[in-house]
Amino acid sequence: MWQGFTGWHALIILVVILLLFGAPKLPALARSLGQSMKILKTEVRSDKDEPATGAADVQPKADEPDSGKSA
Repeated sequence: MWQGFTGWHALIILVVILLLFGAPKLPALARSLGQSMKILKTEVRSDKDEPATGAADVQPKADEPDSGKSA
């Protein structure tokens, strides 16, 4: 699919995007993309810092009633 993709194709795609979005909107688009990437990086970093808890590790609180089923 990407075997015939060259620099000319990328240039044509860039021109089409420029025509669709317009030059004034591109800086705002790039800024929002940068902010989204920053948020994504901080979320990924915070997930790595927290210890993983599985479903088996979760225990009901003392004030929560049982489901009513007895084994």
